[in-house]
Amino acid sequence: MAPQTKEERLALINENLEEVLDPQIIEEVLDSGRNPKIYWGTATTGRPHCGYFVPATKIAQFLAAGCEVTILLADIHAFLDNLKAPIELVNQRAKYYEFVITEMLKAVGVATEQLKFIHGSSFQKSPEYVMDVYRLSSVVSEHDAKRAGAETVKQSNNAPLSGLLYPILQILDEEYLDVDIQFGGRDQRKLFVAAKDWLPKLGYRERAHLINPMVPGLQGGKMSSSDEDSKIDLLDSPETITKKVRKAEAAPRVTEGNGLLAFVEYVLLPTSALLGQKEFRVERHEQEPLVYTEPKQMYEDYANEVLTPQLLKPALSKALIALTAPIRAAFEASPEWQEVTTKAYPPPEEKKKKVKKVKNKGTHYPVRKKDGQGQDGVPAAEQQAAQNQEAGSETQAA
Repeated sequence: MAPQTKEERLALINENLEEVLDPQIIEEVLDSGRNPKIYWGTATTGRPHCGYFVPATKIAQFLAAGCEVTILLADIHAFLDNLKAPIELVNQRAKYYEFVITEMLKAVGVATEQLKFIHGSSFQKSPEYVMDVYRLSSVVSEHDAKRAGAETVKQSNNAPLSGLLYPILQILDEEYLDVDIQFGGRDQRKLFVAAKDWLPKLGYRERAHLINPMVPGLQGGKMSSSDEDSKIDLLDSPETITKKVRKAEAAPRVTEGNGLLAFVEYVLLPTSALLGQKEFRVERHEQEPLVYTEPKQMYEDYANEVLTPQLLKPALSKALIALTAPIRAAFEASPEWQEVTTKAYPPPEEKKKKVKKVKNKGTHYPVRKKDGQGQDGVPAAEQQAAQNQEAGSETQAA
């Protein structure tokens, strides 16, 4: 049941966010008596990883606050971003994303029938939308388009023009999805700021923007779908999860940029709260377990070596294996999902190993004409004896 007061709804919407742009827009919608409409978009490129639990947690909170939530499977965006998703695979990857995001949300207790999934290609090819792409392209400079997509679109010295179209499409999506709010990670901030400036140029209203923190990867830096060592896939086996966590970078006492601690703060604690008991439990040999309900004490214990990497890693592995177990079970029970996975992410073709051809260097003896015969029909044995005798004579002469 949605909270009854405006303050309660705002508290849920804003919880654990890094920043809110134009919060007054959200308040005005609530004051009007209708439910805020929010969209979260994801480009269907690499396989989603456990960092996706961060937006999933917020989506659950938006629903609990009575918001109408749309998930945009941005298939055309995926193609525009430097061909990260070949056009032949875009449709299959969008289907894969819908499968995996649905099961991920179910794993944290979200009633997925309240969600609306939309493929970008279902409206981004309409005449009206395409005309607005042309209109916005005429009033946005190359410099501003490149700047808006700097942290989202792959940049290079001779980048394709599609990378400049990417931010234009994302900003127009706010209008065509008819939402009040766009939600995304910190890497989207420049796009969100550009949206405030660009949409009014076409006579469209501004939207509010909710910015989520980004969880560091297992080796530091951003958790990325394209970097296997930085992420844990939502379908990774328990053995793989344990192995990746064991190898993760986690210097003793260092809390800044610690991907494991951040994962507990932004994924394990919020998801355990959604499932009914907010806690992260760390077992200790012959001692009482450490039980954390808030991240502050966990960070302090880690800085003081009460909580060590040797204690943290197995506890995190255990919690993550339990969290992802329903997703793996759903995958194993769905032949359709398995088929889509194979089509969306076909295994790389094995390169045929070149067989090194052994060069026939021959011998220093004359080539035989036929079995037992040397050059000019002389038997090979006699020819060899003559060569030996000749070599001996040369030695004596010397």
